[in-house]
Amino acid sequence: MLDNPRSPRVRAVSKLSHKSKRQAAQLFLVEGPQATREALKHRPESVVDLFLTPASAERNTDLVTLAQGAGIDITLASEEVVAALSDTVTPQGVVCVSQFVNTSLASVLGSNPRNIAVLHRVKDPGNIGNIIRSADAAGASAVILTAESVDPFNPKVVRATTGSVFHIPIVTGVELAEVVSGLTAAGLTVCATEAQGDSIYELAQSDGLAAPIAWVFGNEAHGLSEEDAALADKRISVPIFGQAESLSLQTAAALCLYQTAFAQHG
Repeated sequence: MLDNPRSPRVRAVSKLSHKSKRQAAQLFLVEGPQATREALKHRPESVVDLFLTPASAERNTDLVTLAQGAGIDITLASEEVVAALSDTVTPQGVVCVSQFVNTSLASVLGSNPRNIAVLHRVKDPGNIGNIIRSADAAGASAVILTAESVDPFNPKVVRATTGSVFHIPIVTGVELAEVVSGLTAAGLTVCATEAQGDSIYELAQSDGLAAPIAWVFGNEAHGLSEEDAALADKRISVPIFGQAESLSLQTAAALCLYQTAFAQHG
């Protein structure tokens, strides 16, 4: 059993909590049984390491079965080792190391996409993770993160996705102008979300949501700049009927993606 939290192996894995180390290794951390389960079910070829405490291995026998079925070695580790590997205050006894699971913009554009979330200059890891999860739940074709957004393999993002990072295509490190140009060429209507745009209700009433759509969501505090919003075909808002000053980014994104899914699935 691996029981030295200061061993070279443990120290090397724990460094994946830093973006520069993730980028250099093209690996990221997955914590907890649920996210690890999704990795083993949907992307087992991406899993390069799996650490379980003995107690966690007893509680999560399905993880052991999935790993063995995929030919993945399991390392039993002490609570201290798992704590050293984890980014959370209260580790759950399961840490997985996965290869990056991002895809190319060209691959997404060539897959006949119909409902896409584009995140531009989004900085909060929880927002990124929750939007990826909402996009997955809504059956979206992909999530695209521009180079100015948070790294989707940040441990906080990965935890917030609860495994959806292994379900839906994710594109990273692209420029917004390149993305919009590609989406337009692929036949999608690009909608920039902003407070002063036309109501999504009106777009839905005119059957505008039934066609392939890409939603562009901007920074939590500042939204999209005028220059960035001008790249889109339409500017769309989610109306507020009560007294709230605004909606959270992740709530607005979930509404837009689900309204589109409702229209497209009829």
